Amino acid sequence: MAGEELILASVLVFIIVLVFLASAIKVVREYERLVVFRLGRLYPTPKGPGLTVIVPVIDRRVIVDLRTVAFDVPRQRVVSRDNVSVEVDAVVYYRVYDPNKAITEVQNYVMATNLLAQTTLRDVLGQVELDGLLSKREELSKRIQILLDTATDPWGIKVSAVTLRDVTLPDTMVRAIAKQAEAERERRSRVIMAEGEFQAAQRMMEAAQLYGTAPSAMRLRELQTLTEIAREKNLVIVTTTGASTTADIAAMTSAMTKRGEPRE
Repeated sequence: MAGEELILASVLVFIIVLVFLASAIKVVREYERLVVFRLGRLYPTPKGPGLTVIVPVIDRRVIVDLRTVAFDVPRQRVVSRDNVSVEVDAVVYYRVYDPNKAITEVQNYVMATNLLAQTTLRDVLGQVELDGLLSKREELSKRIQILLDTATDPWGIKVSAVTLRDVTLPDTMVRAIAKQAEAERERRSRVIMAEGEFQAAQRMMEAAQLYGTAPSAMRLRELQTLTEIAREKNLVIVTTTGASTTADIAAMTSAMTKRGEPRE
C-alpha cells in the first residue's frame, strides 16, 4: 500500500513538474519579442528570440510581433477644400520597434494605429482641393506618413509608408472633368492653329518683301507656276500683275481657241 502511494505521489510530482516547465519555457520566434511583467512591474528588456524561461504565476508574458503590418484603411468619404465629396482608399505600413512601449503606452496599439490613420487621412485630404488630390498623391501620402509616424512614435511604432490606392469621384464630377479636359484640348488645338497661321503669315510677308526687292525673282516664280499648271493639261487663264504679261497670255489663249474651231 505504501508503494502504491509512493508511485502515485511520484506521478503527481512528475505531472506538476511538466506543467511547471510548460508554463515556464516559451520558444520565441525570430520576428517576435516577449514582454514580461513580474508582479505587475515591467521587465526592463523584452526576451527573445529563442528559448526563454519565466517564473509561472509571478510573471505574465505578452508576445509582440515585430513584422511590418499592411493595414488597409477602410474607404473614407472625404470632403475636399473646394467642397467636392470623394471616397479614398489607402494602405498604411507600420511595425513595432519598441515592444515595451507598444504594450505599456497604449491599450491596443493595432486598433489605435488604425483609427489614427483614418482620422489623419480625412484631416489631410480635407485641406486640399480636388485637383491637388488627383495630381499630388505622392506628396499627400508623404505628408500623412510623417504625421502618423510622429503621432505613433511614443507608442514604439514606426510608420514606414502610406499609399493612396484609389480616389473615387461622383459621376457628375467625372462628367464635369471630362468636359473640362475636352475644352482644354480644344483650346490647345486652336492656339496651335493660330500659331501656325501667324508663322505662315510672317513667312509670306518676308517672301513678299524679298520679291519686292527682286522683280526678276517674282517673274521666275510666275513662270514656274505656269509650268506647274501646264503639267496638269488644263486650259487656265492666269491674270498676273504685269499688263504686258496679261496681254500675252490673253492673245495666246485666243489663238489656241480659234485653232480648235472647225472650219466652214
